[in-house]
Amino acid sequence: MTPDEIEACFTSAAGAYRFARWGRPIVPVIFGVEEETLPVIKGAFEAVCALAGHQMAETDPELGTNCMVFFFRDWAELLEVPDLDRLIPELAPLVARLQAAGANQYRLFRFDADGAIKAAFVFVRMDDALSELPAETLALGQVVQVILLWSDVAFRERSPLALVEDTTILRPDIASVIRAAYDPAMPVAAADGAHALRLFARLGEAS
Repeated sequence: MTPDEIEACFTSAAGAYRFARWGRPIVPVIFGVEEETLPVIKGAFEAVCALAGHQMAETDPELGTNCMVFFFRDWAELLEVPDLDRLIPELAPLVARLQAAGANQYRLFRFDADGAIKAAFVFVRMDDALSELPAETLALGQVVQVILLWSDVAFRERSPLALVEDTTILRPDIASVIRAAYDPAMPVAAADGAHALRLFARLGEAS
């Protein structure tokens, strides 16, 4: 990837550059799937964390769990989840906006004092398009999009995944960006496009 392509991955539709990675081990909890699907999703988290050189844990000392993933059929179901409106005070208007937009997924992040990701909420509405995807593909796509604070338009034109001989994999260029982003020498958060040049400089080392 070129520096401009990397910068575009973290530049919003409004033109603001914002990068963040997790600053603590990820502790995911999954809602709304069959028990046999849980290992598939956990496996996706383990694979992407291993790629990044990041850690997972059984519990977060501050939050308990810090990455909540919800699968459901209708956005209105979120309004019935006990105490979710306490975690996301703006839940009702958010659901209304997502319903109006016909969205099938949404990610919401929380950050610590250094700007690093400390929690994430992943909402996946299983419409016809997503329901046709194999569980492994759906899980990998969601985990990739939560391992970093990508921009809202990063994958609008092209998926972070690729198909190689009937096997879905993470695109090698995206994998390299993730590895570079978790280089210990890199900051946990950045708001300057020059950060993309630092990522680019580490792509060779990360590949």
